[in-house]
Amino acid sequence: MTRHLTVRGAGIRVHETGDPANPPILLLHGIGRSLEDWLPQHERLSDGWRVISVDLPGFGLSDRMPGPITLAALADGVLATVDALDERRPLHVMGNSLGGAVAMQLLVTAPARVATLTLVNSAGFGKEVAFFLRALAIPGLGLRLMRRMDARAARRVERSLFVDRALVTQERVDFALQVAARPGYAQVFLETAQSLGGFRGIRRPWRDELLAGAARHPRPTLLVWGDRDLILPAAHLTAAQAAFPDARSHLFPDTGHMPQIERADDFADLARLFLSARSEHPA
Repeated sequence: MTRHLTVRGAGIRVHETGDPANPPILLLHGIGRSLEDWLPQHERLSDGWRVISVDLPGFGLSDRMPGPITLAALADGVLATVDALDERRPLHVMGNSLGGAVAMQLLVTAPARVATLTLVNSAGFGKEVAFFLRALAIPGLGLRLMRRMDARAARRVERSLFVDRALVTQERVDFALQVAARPGYAQVFLETAQSLGGFRGIRRPWRDELLAGAARHPRPTLLVWGDRDLILPAAHLTAAQAAFPDARSHLFPDTGHMPQIERADDFADLARLFLSARSEHPA
């Protein structure tokens, strides 16, 4: 079921499947994206878990909340949304790209609310990032680029996410255009990108601070990457393994930035194995 909740005066879009009595999984998407990036996992995991995905505040079809867009603000907004769903148990948090950084920030901000982490092609482990995201930091250029989002540009973005071109569907392109047409979309995207990175790549200070904070609250962690990611290169998996030395990890071959879509069945099997071996309560 997809619906909008009013959270701190903002309309926040959520999608829920599964028995609410089952242990909760929280799914978080990347920059400029939406909960659609996790829909394949809803149908695969909802038989054993309460599965919740969220359009991050200001992204997808959610309104932004008051104040600047920061990792801490995004994590706080997500937590307020989960509270609005009356879900207070520790969460199995899965984050893709920016969503992975938000997942780690949730652990830092509210460690009692996080049972496990699954970080999927996650931001936070290196400075390298796709050129178009670095270009957004150039004064004046970023806004012009965001305003030029048309069907051709949207298709290029979708192609950058997947090795399998069959996944670059007209439906995905049309939805990307719908999201991009929302008032404030360009500003939220730029504000987020520029707060986390510059033309030389993703900034190190916030990454170091985030990883140090996460290390203070160890949780069972699964690291997943696609070996042909054009957004955040698979070399970042090595840094992730160093930051989470006790984590399980898996590198999917011939896979891009979203293994949860491109390798949906295998990803679900991996997640099931990982989650079934863990308690729903944090360590």
